[in-house]
Amino acid sequence: MHQEIDTLIITPGDMGRIDTAAAASGLASYGLMERAGQAVAAAALRRFPGALRFVVLCGPGNNGGDGYVAARALKAAGAEVAVHALGDPAALRGDAATAFRHFGAAPSTLAEYEPRPGDVVVDALFGAGLSRDLPDEAVQVVEAARRHALPVLAVDLPSGIDGRTGEVRGAAFDAVATITFMCRKPGHLLLPGRTLSGDVEVFDIGIPGRILAGHAGHVRVNTPYVWRLAEPRQAGATHKYVRGHLAVFSGPATATGAARLSAAAGLRAGAGLVTVLSPTEALSANAAHLTGVMLKGVDGEADLAALLEDERLKTFVLGPGFGDAGRARAYVGLIAAKGRRLVLDADGISAFRDTTDALFKLFAGGDTRLVLTPHDGEFARLFPDLAGDGTLSKIDRAQKAAARSHAAVILKGADTVIAAPDGRALVNENAPPWLATAGSGDVLAGIVGAHLAQGMPAFEAAASTVWRHGEAGSIAGEGLTAEDLPEAIPPWPAA
Repeated sequence: MHQEIDTLIITPGDMGRIDTAAAASGLASYGLMERAGQAVAAAALRRFPGALRFVVLCGPGNNGGDGYVAARALKAAGAEVAVHALGDPAALRGDAATAFRHFGAAPSTLAEYEPRPGDVVVDALFGAGLSRDLPDEAVQVVEAARRHALPVLAVDLPSGIDGRTGEVRGAAFDAVATITFMCRKPGHLLLPGRTLSGDVEVFDIGIPGRILAGHAGHVRVNTPYVWRLAEPRQAGATHKYVRGHLAVFSGPATATGAARLSAAAGLRAGAGLVTVLSPTEALSANAAHLTGVMLKGVDGEADLAALLEDERLKTFVLGPGFGDAGRARAYVGLIAAKGRRLVLDADGISAFRDTTDALFKLFAGGDTRLVLTPHDGEFARLFPDLAGDGTLSKIDRAQKAAARSHAAVILKGADTVIAAPDGRALVNENAPPWLATAGSGDVLAGIVGAHLAQGMPAFEAAASTVWRHGEAGSIAGEGLTAEDLPEAIPPWPAA
């Protein structure tokens, strides 16, 4: 259960319901606030032992209540503390009013704060529930902290970050670290909130796991815990066809490298056999570079239809360097009609920009057989309405796209989101920034294909791919090129 709780991502709305359920179960809500504020104070003292002054900024809600508890604890520890409030503390209600009363001193206003060398800002203005732009008084303090390069410790989430989307609402603190409670929120993992949150510490304030799990949605951090039971297992009687035959379509002679990257990654990721399906005019270019990967000429629908008569060939990757939109659509139609699995990437996605409904109908119903791997631009070609809806988070967009397309969707980026048609979603966090290099996505498509070929369900295949791809980037190291990635794909993590 502990690992399950560690992977949860709780939206601000769900967290509100969890708080209500915790109070209804008999937990003293002020006791939760007291533990939260004490945790913030402990983190401040541990992280900033050289601070000359802790400046605690308290907002008009429960986040401000956490701040008053933290300020009281810091004073009790002998630290110099200055408290500045946004709004009238006398207007506080509930637990926040109790925290202010226990603090026992009148704070200064936010406008009265004057930065001093040695200040550490404890940001308890707004938490993850912020869904509007910061007020001007808060923006001025954000700018002052940035101007004076003051370290900031955020309570729950840096003020100015929308906890649901990770977007900046006008302005936001750039925190060295963030102390949040029970579980991370989307704003801790989605950009730019991930960057602005700094190191995120999750503190258990005592809400039972059963309450968290009972009111959480279907969003998790992408870790092996989520998909470990779906990992392919090798038995003594395993042979290459049991491990799956993956086919990767090549582009023309001048654009063959992307397919070879996918094929090499597929072979390394565990497929028993990998074949590059190449136009005749590109056979020599591909043959000059392939060894363990097989090569087959395919020049049109008749050639592909003949190949599809082999029931052992169940999984395809189409798109990397493919180029020909009309042929891509025709090939996808044949693959879908035969009930095969498909990773649609790059040019394969763009080929359906004007016929998205036709694509989705091909794979509608039954088990999920389609994996889409778009970056933001490609996503906008298939789902322009979702891409243009500023009210949606990246998680929302991926979930809605997966439901509409009946596909597992990998919405790529530094904060990649993986979504299933049934509403499950994962946010990935292990990918290093140097994975953003040409050809990295081709490698990812090949790994997905290998996982599908080995019999993994589409969502688990996609999620485990994104994780292994991120690990490969870390193993290959800064300065990697896409050619380095296949050899760096790690073994399956221990179950």
